Amino acid sequence: MSQVTISALQRMKAQGEKIAMLTCYDAGFARVIEAGGVDVLLVGDTLGMVVQGQESTLPVTVGDMVYHTAQVARARRRAFLVADMPFLSYSGPEVALRTAGRLMKDGKAHMVKLEGGASQLETVQRLTGQGVPVCAHLGLQPQSVHRLGGYRVQGRELRAAEAMVSDARALEAAGAQLLVLECVPSALGAAITRSLSIPVIGIGAGPECDGQVLVLYDILGISPEPLPRFASNFHRGRDSIQGTIEAYVAAVREGRFPGPEHGFQ
Repeated sequence: MSQVTISALQRMKAQGEKIAMLTCYDAGFARVIEAGGVDVLLVGDTLGMVVQGQESTLPVTVGDMVYHTAQVARARRRAFLVADMPFLSYSGPEVALRTAGRLMKDGKAHMVKLEGGASQLETVQRLTGQGVPVCAHLGLQPQSVHRLGGYRVQGRELRAAEAMVSDARALEAAGAQLLVLECVPSALGAAITRSLSIPVIGIGAGPECDGQVLVLYDILGISPEPLPRFASNFHRGRDSIQGTIEAYVAAVREGRFPGPEHGFQ
């Protein structure tokens, strides 16, 4: 059973093999998700909403993230493990370094994820310079939901799209080795994916990204309806959770998900 590493993910991009990523918050689901063939486990700060019942991701603490990441790490055997850095836990390079240290040393994460573009370049450089692998996050940034005025598609205007492409390239140059791209027009998702050598994982960013990520509770049909446009209930018509995970992975690998109905113009 070969380990999924960042090098393996880069090879998948180079070979045109789609990457399946899914959120995970505890050991039990980690076992089932891995058995279903998922490549990357994301301990997302979405746990604030789907596990804790919060209205947004903002109340999630570093302690919460370390606790849940460690649970997933105990059960993980093959998949690559990424942990979100929660709101205001990376407000500067040194603060980010302390947070990343906790997530990797105590939580056993392989990589940390942070939101933001040009404003995060110094932080990305500081983290990667100290051996911390970084996943960047552009497009809709849930931790900035109040500044953005809600959960809205980003990058529809030409200037905003050009700025996002520039930010993506700059983040890669700063050392980011993975990028999550959320809620952007499909054409922009394709353009950013082509412009980078690092893997781009989409969520509402179109089918041409190198891989896809969804929230576990969405694909299981546990989340309240209506689901976000980019999500899909893969559990409908299936009688097991592992079968649901396998169906999601197969749909991503074969290019059947996302479909046109899951994207944005």
